[in-house]
Amino acid sequence: MTPRTSSYLLLALLLVCCGKPRTVKTLNRVVDALGGRDRILSVDNVTMEGEGTDPNLGQNLTPESPLTVWKVTGYKCTLDPANARMLLEQTRAAQFPFALASAIRQRQAFDRDTAWDMDEDGHTTRLSERAMLDRRVDMLHHPLAVVHAALDPSAKVSNYREQGDRELLDVATVNGDKVTLAIDKTTSLPASVSSRADQPNLGDVTIETSFSDYEDVSGLKLPKHLVTRIDKWMRSDIRVSKNTLNVPVNLTAPDAVKGALPAPEKPLVSVTVEPVAQGIWWLDGEGNHHSVVFEFNDHLTLFEVPSSEARAKAIIEKARSLSLGKPLTEVVVSHHHFDHSAGLRTAVAEGLAVITQRGNVAFFKDLIARKHTIVPDELAMALAPPPTQIKAVDDELILKDDVMELDLYHVKNNSHADTLLMGWVPREHLLVQADLYDSGWQRFPWADNLRENVAVRNLKPEKDVPIHGKIESYAEVLKTMSRQP
Repeated sequence: MTPRTSSYLLLALLLVCCGKPRTVKTLNRVVDALGGRDRILSVDNVTMEGEGTDPNLGQNLTPESPLTVWKVTGYKCTLDPANARMLLEQTRAAQFPFALASAIRQRQAFDRDTAWDMDEDGHTTRLSERAMLDRRVDMLHHPLAVVHAALDPSAKVSNYREQGDRELLDVATVNGDKVTLAIDKTTSLPASVSSRADQPNLGDVTIETSFSDYEDVSGLKLPKHLVTRIDKWMRSDIRVSKNTLNVPVNLTAPDAVKGALPAPEKPLVSVTVEPVAQGIWWLDGEGNHHSVVFEFNDHLTLFEVPSSEARAKAIIEKARSLSLGKPLTEVVVSHHHFDHSAGLRTAVAEGLAVITQRGNVAFFKDLIARKHTIVPDELAMALAPPPTQIKAVDDELILKDDVMELDLYHVKNNSHADTLLMGWVPREHLLVQADLYDSGWQRFPWADNLRENVAVRNLKPEKDVPIHGKIESYAEVLKTMSRQP
């Protein structure tokens, strides 16, 4: 053994020996600051009541605009750390133009290895295993829950380090969930909890909840302000008006939920085909996200890869089956909203060029480049990913040969998405639009904008082929929009 090697080993031993007492000492300070071990471990549950906002991730006006938000009222969240149970109830009201119910009552729950949602009619839906794991980690994003978990003899608390005015500890729970606890050096109170997670569009993300405005509740310190971010994007901002301990409440999963199978991680997707005109097909299926295929002389063009990776993959496969011998070479992504760009990375993995409005390009490049290691998608698993091909549309782009013409227009002055493209087929007088009109909507906030954009392009539509809703004559579209409340 060389002298240098001996020095390295000695340094490592010193770090291990000195690091563990520092970790234990720091955790003990946090425990004391919160109210002491006995008080923490004796809590049956904690209930937070209040209000706040839930920003609408992936639904801003432009990729860099502030997120639109839901106003949260009637917020009530009960945590039972000892039994790994949680119940969240709240009402969210849209603070932006919205075509469906403007206020939605939510009920989300978790009981050990079972996660479920309940709709406003009382119907329950058991979630997938991945959703269950995410919800179990979400429960740790509260000071009482994370410290309670850290005190379990089977938990592992390690990796003491400092970062500015904070001390950091990594906590691995008895279930194997991992979070990082940040402690305020001055107060010894938890300042934040962060964890790693998968977000389908963004891939690997850090979710961090910060805590402030602590109050004393029966000898325990509990926060009254909780702010959660997904990377740089806000997820929720909750102001607690009342913290209550040990509320009588049943947090166990109903028998019907326990007896149901977890939702599949990647459900099978069926895609149906409806011919619209010569060389044009509407791809339908379950849900309310559709796509359109156009046949040119030597290739196929797809309009939209929405909803999810699984749906995008099924749509691409179906599109390729429609015209023997002609390759699918490109896809139009109408705008940046997550439900419409969910298949972006799948399209790139399949070697398709992406056509989109110029305002989306930088954001799309970032989405394509992001890491997806927690839940690898098709692009992440590709041994040799195809080169990214993005064609930007400023005001208009004409795709035309001797058998097909598809004109793409930037939708002007739209309050929903300023990077929106619509399609026009002059030969058939067909309009292809996303998020401007859906016959199933309760109201039509973009009716005037649709009419204005049709007029400014001097179009005379006869049929509407939508990404949401059903195919209708344009006369029916105008008639339906005129009835809005």
